[in-house]
Formats: sequence, structure tokens, C-alpha cells
Amino acid sequence: MKKHFETFARPERQVPPARALEKDSASCALRLLGLLSAFFMVSLPMAHSVETHSTTTVTVTHGISKAGELKMAMRKLWEDHITYTRNYIISALAELPDTDAVAKRLLKNQDDIGDAIKPYYGENAGNKLATLLRDHILIATEVVKAAKSGKKQELTDAQKKWSGNGKDIAAFLSGANPNWSRKDLEQMMQEHLDLTTDEVAGRLKKNWAADIEAYDKGHSHMLMFADALSGGITKQFPEKFNTGKVEKRAHN
Repeated sequence: MKKHFETFARPERQVPPARALEKDSASCALRLLGLLSAFFMVSLPMAHSVETHSTTTVTVTHGISKAGELKMAMRKLWEDHITYTRNYIISALAELPDTDAVAKRLLKNQDDIGDAIKPYYGENAGNKLATLLRDHILIATEVVKAAKSGKKQELTDAQKKWSGNGKDIAAFLSGANPNWSRKDLEQMMQEHLDLTTDEVAGRLKKNWAADIEAYDKGHSHMLMFADALSGGITKQFPEKFNTGKVEKRAHN
């Protein structure tokens, strides 16, 4: 057994001379310095490139931000319009206790839309649009009431009055901005009225699929209408939106 352990005994460690250790340490230090130097030479140009790219991106974004903000604000206003109109239809037809509160909020939306155009067309124009839109909502309540009562002649008269109001809105807007075609606006307003009427009819008949389909179409249509308005304003007043300087830089 003693011989066996002697055979596999771990050899004694050879301690290198002091000069060899000093030489190896110096070599390692030089290698480390070389690696650090290479790292900083590569990373510094990259940092500069990232900074330059970031500056360019911010500048370009700033150049389109005001037009983008107007588009989103206009979409929000007209989305509120279509949403609270639907809420009113549901509440009025079901005679829910929140009907008057919803109607009040819906009317406020028309004032908000009028306020949105005041920076471009002035106080009087904004108030005029708000008045036309308030009439649009008040006539809508007549349409809902007539449809619910089943009085066909009253419904026909209310719808005719509603269409006339839509044409008045189209005439006002097209007169304010040459980028808004009166004919196109009349068609878009009538499409909005027709889809809203389809919602009312669907709910009265308890045809929930038709009701939902009409709302979905009306929602998409209203966003398109909002985009047409914001796009027309941007074209008519480019100086109000060209606040940023777009820079083109070549990047390697």
C-alpha cells in the first residue's frame, strides 16, 4: 500500500524564480493596457455617432410634431362625437336615467370642436361651427325620438332637417378652407347621418349585429372625416407646422 500511494503522490510544486514572476507581471500589464486602449478607440467614435444620430432624429420629429398633434387632437374630438352619440342613442332608447347627462356631455363636445379651429380661423368662426354642430346634435335627438315613437312623418321631417344642417356644416367648412371640397363634405356628413340612423334602427329592432356593424362603420368614417379636416388645416397653414428643420445626413 505504501508503494501504491508513493506512485500516485502529487509532485511538489516548482516555485518560479522572482525575476520570472516580475517578467510575467509586466507582460500582463502591457497586454491589459493594449486592450483598454483598443476599447476606447472603438467606443468613442461609436458614442459620437449615436449622439449625432439622436440629435438628427429629435430635430426631424420636432418638424412633424405639430401636424401630428393636430391630427391626434382632431381624431380625439370626433371620436368623442361618435362615441357620445352612441351613448345617447342607447340611453335615450332605453330611457336610462343618464340620458340628460350624456346629452350634456355630447353638446360640450361640439363646443370643443369649435374651440379647436379658433387658432386658425378665429373666435367667430369657432363659435359658428360650434352652433352648427349643436344644432346637428339637437336635431339628432329629434330623429331618435321620432324613430322610437314610430311616427314616420316626424322621422322623415327630422331626417330632412338633419340633412339640411349637414349641408350647412359642409358649406361653412368649405368656405373657410379651399382644401375642403363642399361636395365631398356633404357626402361625408350624409354618410355620418345614415350610419347613425342605422344604429338607431338596429337597436329598435333588437338587431344587435346590425347595430354594432353600423357603429363600427360610423367610427371608421368619423376618423376619416377628422383626418380630412386636420389635413386641410395643415395644407392651408403650412407656416404653422413647419417649425422644425429637417436635416439629411449621411451615416456610415
